[in-house]
Amino acid sequence: MRSVYGNGDHPRCPAPFNLAAYALSFADVTPNKPALIMVNSESVTETWSYGALRNAVLSTAYGFLKKGLCPRDRILLRLGNSVEFPIAYLASIAVDLVPVPISSQLTEREIAAVITTIQPKAILTSGETESPEQTNAVQISHEELKEMQKEPLADFVFGDPNRLAFIVFTSGTSAHPHAVMHAHRAIWARQMMVRDWYQLSASDRLLHAGAFNWTFTLGTGLLDPWAIGATALVPGANSSFDSIPYLLEKYDVSLFAAAPGVYRSILKNMSKLNAPSLRHGLCAGEKLQPSVSKAWKRATGTKIYEAFGMTECSTFISHNPRLNCAENTVGKPQTGRSVAILPIEGGDQPVGLGEIGIISIATNDSGMMLGYLEGLKSGSDVYRGNWFLTGDIGKMDAEGTITYLGRNDDLMNAGGFKVSPIEVEAVLLTHHDVLSVAVSQIEVKNDVTIIAAFFLAKCDLKEDELKIFASTRLARYKQPRAYFQLESLPYGPNGKLLRRNLKQLLGPSNDQA
Repeated sequence: MRSVYGNGDHPRCPAPFNLAAYALSFADVTPNKPALIMVNSESVTETWSYGALRNAVLSTAYGFLKKGLCPRDRILLRLGNSVEFPIAYLASIAVDLVPVPISSQLTEREIAAVITTIQPKAILTSGETESPEQTNAVQISHEELKEMQKEPLADFVFGDPNRLAFIVFTSGTSAHPHAVMHAHRAIWARQMMVRDWYQLSASDRLLHAGAFNWTFTLGTGLLDPWAIGATALVPGANSSFDSIPYLLEKYDVSLFAAAPGVYRSILKNMSKLNAPSLRHGLCAGEKLQPSVSKAWKRATGTKIYEAFGMTECSTFISHNPRLNCAENTVGKPQTGRSVAILPIEGGDQPVGLGEIGIISIATNDSGMMLGYLEGLKSGSDVYRGNWFLTGDIGKMDAEGTITYLGRNDDLMNAGGFKVSPIEVEAVLLTHHDVLSVAVSQIEVKNDVTIIAAFFLAKCDLKEDELKIFASTRLARYKQPRAYFQLESLPYGPNGKLLRRNLKQLLGPSNDQA
């Protein structure tokens, strides 16, 4: 039996189609219902009804056209976590402009690289972000965006669902971010997540803890709730993760979504949370450790349902309340998806069940990207036959359940054996004094590498104790040769562990061989 799983087809996206019109369709059904509530620890800062939100989107779209922008022009969104971010994003898509959301925290050098790649015709900035120099793009300030909401309403532009809708950059899993082009149909494909991950309905109130420029927040936190008529809640720009327990209780949150790092941060300071309306949590962005999931269940009485995906296709494998998958897995392919495990060494035929390989998804998936703006370098191993390779390693069982084993470039080589850092981390996290751990292969001498564990602990934990602990739970070749106790681990803005930064924490000289 081969590691390939498909469970039905998802209905084709209708044509003509417009992503923004679909996302805001409940403005015709429940125009006065809250679509978006911006909250902080003190109070509700803004409430937007479906009707008001759609009007703001279409008036802003009119303002963009009035600035001389034309269909297919690219607009760089460099805004903070304000309501103007999703309004500008959907306004662009509404009239066939192409928004490119980026982090407001990027440096001047990083912004210059983005501008070179994107060649935007307009750049939107907030009061917190400076306008980049050396560009001929139209500069639109946060204040101008607000003024545009007084303009007449533009009309949605409908067309081929396969045409370009937006561009978003990859983050966290590769050294060089790619500009990923997505079609209008991308939001149609997200129905599979709503059904087989969120279990979302119009009566839900979903709180997402991420930044708007991240596809996880834009999709799970805003577009998906709106497309089904639910209410999205988002912490204000100055909110910290410490305020989330209060927000969960005060604002009757029924679903909470965040990266694993956010859950860890919350649980670090609280062992019990009062969230009476919470039905379950949602998690994506990196592997959720079982210890975090168990701690959340103890603290709230609810489960966290994990999903696996990537910028190029969003999430397509997930847990949900109907599944009974082991918690060390990432669930099963959603209904309508076709997923396979392909050989690491090459070839487009899936490996046998239980064998390790590269998690891959069918290229005809309705959520699949149009491609990379910059194209592919010669020899890039991204497509094989009818499969798109995620670059992530895993294995599949007879039920189609996927166990995630890490990035292909994170796999460690120990005496010729491939070792998953996630497998080693899961074992070390069962030590009662270990709070968090990251495992990576480091070079200690020329051509000499070892497996090293970087960890946080409740107390001063001796290396020998951890070595003895690992020796009875891991094969010899999987056991770390060195242990480094730290005060913190490197995480990106979206809560993803940055493994490639671990070695830098040690300084120039660490001979542990």
